[in-house]
Amino acid sequence: MALNFRLFVTKRPRLIPPVEIEDALRDLFWNPATIATLPKLVISLAVSALLSAILGQCYIRFGQSLSNRRHFARNFLVLTVTTTLIISIVRSSLAVSLGLVGALSIVRFRAAIKEPEELGYLFLAISIGLGLGAGQALVTVGAFVIILTLIAIRGLLRNDPGPSNLHLTVASPSSSKLTAAGVMQALAGLGASASLRRFDQSPDRMEAAFLVNFKEPAHLEQFSNRLRELSPEVRVSCVDDRGIGL
Repeated sequence: MALNFRLFVTKRPRLIPPVEIEDALRDLFWNPATIATLPKLVISLAVSALLSAILGQCYIRFGQSLSNRRHFARNFLVLTVTTTLIISIVRSSLAVSLGLVGALSIVRFRAAIKEPEELGYLFLAISIGLGLGAGQALVTVGAFVIILTLIAIRGLLRNDPGPSNLHLTVASPSSSKLTAAGVMQALAGLGASASLRRFDQSPDRMEAAFLVNFKEPAHLEQFSNRLRELSPEVRVSCVDDRGIGL
C-alpha cells in the first residue's frame, strides 16, 4: 500500500516596512494636490455656515410654518455645510462621485415634511451648498441675496395678523370623543377668533391645528381648562415667536 503524505507549509505574514507606512500616511494626509485645495475648502465652508445662519434668521422672521421655526432652522447649518463638503470632494473625481451615488442610494429619510414652506427652505439650503461646493461663490451669494430680498418683501407686504395670533395645536385620544368642532365651540365661547389649518385623525388619536386670536392672555388658560373638562388626556400646545402682548 502506497502512502501519500502532504506537507503543509505555513508562510509567515509579510510585515510592512515602516518606510511604506510613512509613505502611505504622507500620501493620505500630505498630498500636495489636496493641500492646495484646503484654503478654498475652508473658505467655502465658512461662507456656507454664514449664509445658513442668515437663512435661519430669515426663516424665523418671515416663515409662516406652524412648527417650531427656531428648532427647524438649526438644521440649515449642518445641511448646508455638509452639502458643500460633499460637492467639493465629488467634483474632483468621477470615481468618487459614482461611489457616492451608490452609497447615498441606501439612505432613507423618514422625517415627514408637513409644511411646503419647510421643503422650500431646505432646497435653498442645499442649493447654497451645491453652489459653494462647485466653486460658484459669486453666483451663489448673489442669488441668495436676491431670494432673501424677495422673501423679506413678501413678508413685509403680508397683512400683519396682530400681536396675539397663536398657532394652537390640540391633540387628544380618539376615545375621548373630542372633535375639532368641539374645540371651535370652546374657542367661540371665550370670544376668540380661530381658523382650522390642519386636521389629522387616526384610530387612536386626533390632532388639530388652529390659528387663534385671543382677546386676552388669560383666555388661553381658560380654554385649556375647558378642554380638560371634556377630555382629561388632552394636550394643548401654542407656538408664537412674538409672544402674547399684555
